[in-house]
Amino acid sequence: MAKNLVIVESPAKVKTIKKFLGSSYEVMASQGHIRDLPKSTLGVDIENDYEPKYITIRGKGDILSSLKKQAKKADNIYLATDPDREGEAISWHLSEALKLEDKDIKRITFNEITKNAVKDSLKNPRKLNMDLVDAQQSRRMLDRIVGYKISPLLWSKIKRGLSAGRVQSVALRIICDREAEIDAFCPEEYWTIDASINVKGEKKPIVAKFYGDKKGKIDITSEAQAKEIEAALNKASYSVESVKTGERVKNAPLPFTTSTMQQEASKQLNFATKKTMMIAQQLYEGVDIKGKGTIGLITYLRTDSTRVSDEALAASEAYIRENYGDEFVSEKSGGKDSKEKKIQDAHEAIRPTDLSNTPVAVKESLSRDQFRLYQLIWKRFMASQMSAAKYETTTVKIAADDYRLNLSASKLKFEGFLSVYKDDEDKEEGNNLANSISTDSELSLNEVLKEQHFTQPPAHYTEASLVKTLEELGIGRPSTYAPTISTLIARRYVVKDKKNLHVSELGTAVNDMMKDAFPEIVDVNFTANMESLLDRVEEGKVDWKDIIRNFYPDLNEAVTKAEKELENVKIEDEVTDVICEKCGRNMVVKYGPSGKFLGCPGFPDCRNTKPFLEKIGVKCPDCGKDIVIRRTKKGRIFYGCESYPDCEFSSWQKPTDKKCPRCGKILVEKGKKLACIGEDCGYVEDNKSE
Repeated sequence: MAKNLVIVESPAKVKTIKKFLGSSYEVMASQGHIRDLPKSTLGVDIENDYEPKYITIRGKGDILSSLKKQAKKADNIYLATDPDREGEAISWHLSEALKLEDKDIKRITFNEITKNAVKDSLKNPRKLNMDLVDAQQSRRMLDRIVGYKISPLLWSKIKRGLSAGRVQSVALRIICDREAEIDAFCPEEYWTIDASINVKGEKKPIVAKFYGDKKGKIDITSEAQAKEIEAALNKASYSVESVKTGERVKNAPLPFTTSTMQQEASKQLNFATKKTMMIAQQLYEGVDIKGKGTIGLITYLRTDSTRVSDEALAASEAYIRENYGDEFVSEKSGGKDSKEKKIQDAHEAIRPTDLSNTPVAVKESLSRDQFRLYQLIWKRFMASQMSAAKYETTTVKIAADDYRLNLSASKLKFEGFLSVYKDDEDKEEGNNLANSISTDSELSLNEVLKEQHFTQPPAHYTEASLVKTLEELGIGRPSTYAPTISTLIARRYVVKDKKNLHVSELGTAVNDMMKDAFPEIVDVNFTANMESLLDRVEEGKVDWKDIIRNFYPDLNEAVTKAEKELENVKIEDEVTDVICEKCGRNMVVKYGPSGKFLGCPGFPDCRNTKPFLEKIGVKCPDCGKDIVIRRTKKGRIFYGCESYPDCEFSSWQKPTDKKCPRCGKILVEKGKKLACIGEDCGYVEDNKSE
């Protein structure tokens, strides 16, 4: 009979760890949390110093009974949940729920699921770290208080089923603010001029970019200015004013953290953050590798650290020397980021557990997506331990009478880490320079090429760029990025169109209400400061209940105030003059996952619905009928003709009844400006109605 009981979180780990430990160990899974706050109530005893009221999670009774039965038989109990605060909290909840006071409870952690790591952890057990537990408890309770206090207001004022969250609401505001920037953006005209120049003795011409004149850089903002410069360049005589050569070094990237892994998987593999974490979890917990059995291929996937263990450093150096050569070994050791916080240094970066498990070697044993993510992690880690790439750079300054043109080029001199890992930024500049060019070279003009451009608005957030922003602002932590984004999409506050995230009408309504009623909750700085406080709980420097004691009264006061202020703002169903053809009632405006729609007030007896075409009081410039607010299939608002598909007029910006004095097309709203709908016009004026 097994004398030792090891409890892990995931059933997927059981088989792997059992194989490492043998018959004297019983390995069981808690399948995540055993206890949590109740769903039906707040679960926090406000009157009793904010004591949490934990209960056994519904459906976990049988698991708990099995664990209790096995725990009674065991001499030693090892709690081997994940090596982070969530895992520490699960271990604490297990010790409480199993009532193990009289047993020898040991907490063990391992950063990778390999035989050596698991066995080493058994030799170095420790007590539960209550600072980690309290850090998780405080986060959980703050999230519960915010959600359970604010969500009912959203239900009563907008629609049932909505939710607010401490991190979720700030993330929504960040996306909404970016959408507002994009909507308000007015493009500005600018021109670029390139000169194709012949170099005596060379077959191909070189292409230099217009820079300015002797005094400095000149920005070209109009066609008239561009034509004037073009005419001067066509008449000018050309000479090489200076040639500078040098070397540019591109350092190897740091190994992956949770955030950077999510960003690169999104950019390079087109993975959603949720998918990335799901596949990384599989690679961490163990995959059945042909000829080797079930092994964990990567280290723990939730980490802010770029630190690498001494053993992994030595292994990577040996591998690089053997497979690439001595010159490819990095002169720096490890991948430590100077900006890291000490609190996060208990974990390593995400890396392969064994470099000999190359992507090619394990490809047959992995699914397509597992292979692609593992290959990305393997290559990124290998690159992080390799030497920098070196480029030979050349900069040529060309005189065209009083004007100046520049030509820059770079040529890869030494690949370094680029032999393993490249991203979109690792492209060479077009090298169209002859080696013999010098200040004595004879130049003659081939042709001048001018081109009109318009400045572009800020880019819509993607999952990758949102994760990067949340991390830079100090909002949320590695474990929260994926669920936060997934919740925003699931609630239909945000819709995903290709890679871009767009705010829905519902998301805008929720964000507007949160900003008005709870400005602190959606304030970026407030949330970042709260995260820092919660980190100090983890460091043992702040009492977790102090945070709750200071936070709750202010929130409760804000909720009470909001309830009074919004008491008369109850959104009643707006009755329209559209008659339900099924029962004869006047249809009403309802809120759905994709925004407003027409529904029959006789629901559930009559379930008739129709799209809600809301007129904006402006006539279509193409056919003269009314322009209405429309929504894409995913809920994003745009403006189109009511007679679609007969008339295909549409605009992302709200049209007005004003005409452009320059080209005659209609003007659309751009924040505090009105801009011509014509992309090639560029006319802008102040919006006097603002």
